[in-house]
Amino acid sequence: MELQSNLKTTPSLSLGRFHISDYSFLLPNPLKELPDYYRPIEIANKLPQLLESHQLRGQVNNMSLLNCQFLKSFRAQCLAHLVLSFITVGYVWQEGETQPKEVLPRNLALPLVKVSSILIFLDLVLTNWTTKNPERPLDIRNLDTIVLFLGENLCGFILVTVLVEKVAVAGIKAVNAILQPSQDSLLQTLQLRLSIQDITRTLGQMHDYVASDIFYAVIRIFLSGWKDNPEMPVRLIYERVSKEPLKYSGGSAAQSTVLHAFDEFLGIHYSKESGKMNRDGFTN
Repeated sequence: MELQSNLKTTPSLSLGRFHISDYSFLLPNPLKELPDYYRPIEIANKLPQLLESHQLRGQVNNMSLLNCQFLKSFRAQCLAHLVLSFITVGYVWQEGETQPKEVLPRNLALPLVKVSSILIFLDLVLTNWTTKNPERPLDIRNLDTIVLFLGENLCGFILVTVLVEKVAVAGIKAVNAILQPSQDSLLQTLQLRLSIQDITRTLGQMHDYVASDIFYAVIRIFLSGWKDNPEMPVRLIYERVSKEPLKYSGGSAAQSTVLHAFDEFLGIHYSKESGKMNRDGFTN
């Protein structure tokens, strides 16, 4: 008996075209070092210490103005995006919610807008991971971040999210296969279900590596952005970029392409209210 399906046949998609690999939407083997010309922004490697000693703003103010012309490759641009956006949120929130900076100096603002505008999920997770030993399995004990602005709780948040993206790859491939109706469609549907279960199980590790009070009281602040944020009512001026303050929502795991891909395929829609970004830049 032939399998009956109401699905319309969809042209086969090349997952590589959308930067999807065996690592899902994670960037495989992200670059960890920039050319020597960009050595001044290596202060990103000392962000936790500079923030704890309240010296980051002074370091940034003395930093030379860099040109992005030497960022030739996609990976180099991703790393610059990561480094500059991490330095930016550190600069703005060094003194916490009570004393945010309202002007981003030109030596940081100008190169930043060439590759980005603010820290987002792409920087926080998708390009911010590496393996300690490439020969070992990809589990949290064999993972590390490339850049951090805080300690082990932020590291745990990033790396658990990296694992969520990794286990989702089977589901993404299943979706692509289901869109080509065949006798294997039922099997692929089961694979999608198993992938979602793996995502849920992996996400549960967040409780083991991230303290909720530290996430709310510390990490959340650095991810909050400067849009609809009562702690930054005048937004942020990017010096020599715009005379008017700019507003951007911060990074959030809700920006994961995996989640949106599954929602779209499964026909899950949200109300306008549930889709609004709250004051912290996270989806309600």
